[in-house]
Amino acid sequence: MASVSVSHLIIFIASMMIAASVAGVFTNTVGQLSSAVSEQGLDVSSDVRTDIEIISDSGSDAVYNSDGNQNITLHVKNTGSEGLAADPGELDVFVDGEFATVYTVTLLPDGGLSWNQGDVVRLEISTAALANWQASGDHRVKVIVNGDEEVFEFRS
Repeated sequence: MASVSVSHLIIFIASMMIAASVAGVFTNTVGQLSSAVSEQGLDVSSDVRTDIEIISDSGSDAVYNSDGNQNITLHVKNTGSEGLAADPGELDVFVDGEFATVYTVTLLPDGGLSWNQGDVVRLEISTAALANWQASGDHRVKVIVNGDEEVFEFRS
């Protein structure tokens, strides 16, 4: 009879050790999942608060080649509540479906670095760096900031 109690005690202790290790793994996994959900929530919150509008006039002569350098010049307004950096690294720009890599971003009127709600930046895109650019015809420029996309169509 003592041998039955000893074997039951050994099985009980082994079961408790297995349960403790499983609980430790679950606790760690739940903690990592919670952190990932929190980080995703912050990213989504930033995306939701970001909104831009291209406020240039598509019929204006100032959109294309206004300075004689065959650049596309757009004015983009931050209409969201998220402050953005007036930095080319913050924007993705596509011209006629081609990724534009040569462009400048200038905060108006003073050229600062903080693009806050209601502020406007001048985006000057060099068409010389675009492989398939043809000056005449209909064109589309897509600007993406924090997942917010705006499309501007014009004729040059």
